[in-house]
Amino acid sequence: MNLTQIRAFHRVAQAGSYSLAARSHGVSQPTLSAQVKELEASYGVSLFDRRGRGVQLTPTGQSLYAVTTRLFAAEEEAGALLAGSRALTRGFLRVSADGPYHVMRILAELKRRHAGITFTVKIDNSANVLTHVLEHAADIAVTAKITSDPRIHSMKLREDKLILFVPREHPWAKRRRIRLGDLAGHDIVVRERGSITREAFETRLVEAGIVPGSLIEVQTREAVREAVGAGFGLGVVFDSEFRADNRFFAIDIGDCDLSVDEYVACLQEHRQLAIVRAFLDVARDVGRASGARSGSSTKPLSEPSLAD
Repeated sequence: MNLTQIRAFHRVAQAGSYSLAARSHGVSQPTLSAQVKELEASYGVSLFDRRGRGVQLTPTGQSLYAVTTRLFAAEEEAGALLAGSRALTRGFLRVSADGPYHVMRILAELKRRHAGITFTVKIDNSANVLTHVLEHAADIAVTAKITSDPRIHSMKLREDKLILFVPREHPWAKRRRIRLGDLAGHDIVVRERGSITREAFETRLVEAGIVPGSLIEVQTREAVREAVGAGFGLGVVFDSEFRADNRFFAIDIGDCDLSVDEYVACLQEHRQLAIVRAFLDVARDVGRASGARSGSSTKPLSEPSLAD
């Protein structure tokens, strides 16, 4: 077995494309391509299917990637142990998150501390984010979906809460607070199933025995905002996701607990990887700073949120 070829395969599988792997590791794309082709030819297997500018692992490639992930994780851990240093000068990190707001702050600080790190970010609903980590499609998850899976290491990042927002011309626009029961009979715009926003909100409604009017389902946060602006119903959003928009006014739902914890998660076996460890350290610091600044930001959207 040629370790150079195995390493080339692992880098391409990790990055999802030959060009990104080449840029991240300072080697030429033709060199990586040739090394992977030699590996495939040596064993008579196909490891990648090309998809536009990227690649997708074949079933054999997926199985090999699970092995190489453990192999190079152990190599990096051994190197860190022998070097006795946690300094990072380069590295590539794949992050999956259920929203951009928390993760971008962490990545900005990570980049400030370790300028040589590159990364990709995939935004998906909460139901899929942890699956990406378990299937080795991401190194880190940032999500409000907690799990008891022993393969996953989770760390609480911060607490967030659900709030309501309405068009400025809505009769509630001058109210700072409503009761959950006030929502009975009102049309509400919600995210798709699998979103923690919808899951947490519907759970509270069911627990309180409250039946809203129609639930209008849309696929993205931006679509929720536009649907509310078009008059389809009331919107539900996490406090930290509130952004300046003079069309809307935020309202606190004051008589029930609508708080949700946000977590950072990775595979247990990857906790000691230098780049994963660096992300966890930064996330812990950012989470503490956010907690120190936290407070109700329920106010017109033209005002900056304290969670921003």
